[in-house]
Amino acid sequence: MITDLVQIKRLGDRDRTDNERLRKHLKTHPIAERILRRTAVEIESKIDCQTCANCCRQSTVRLTERDIERLIKALRLKKSRVIDEYTLPSEEEGTILKRDDENGCVFLNGTECLIYEDRPDICRDYPHLVRGPGSLIARMWHMPERASVCPIVYNTLEAYKQASDFPKKVGG
Repeated sequence: MITDLVQIKRLGDRDRTDNERLRKHLKTHPIAERILRRTAVEIESKIDCQTCANCCRQSTVRLTERDIERLIKALRLKKSRVIDEYTLPSEEEGTILKRDDENGCVFLNGTECLIYEDRPDICRDYPHLVRGPGSLIARMWHMPERASVCPIVYNTLEAYKQASDFPKKVGG
């Protein structure tokens, strides 16, 4: 199990093409989603996201109206203040949480999420291997990129390669 973030970035970047091939392979070769899900659950249970928080430093967080309402209640602020102080408009993603390139999410303090119990749904579901909208195979679209950020994703994709009849790289 690899959890070192420098290694995850290096290996995830190195294996991106292979992981894109895996994504296509899983779409075209039948493997029970319950097997993939069980693998993801097992790996997720072995890695504590709250000691890593790399996704909070690297990713943007798209907010739903429900997420904003949850933040209003948790922060005990008016909607206009939550919007002004904690969110940004994004042409591509709609409303997102503020972040900066150095520290990541506005609510991240070290590796601690200051709103953990009230975090947005997209954060609750991350890395979207066990939870999230649609089928796991549909959610696989983003996994090659996430394998460079998240130890759970990297290790899960490596386990999927073993669990399926995914052909090894030539020369690897």
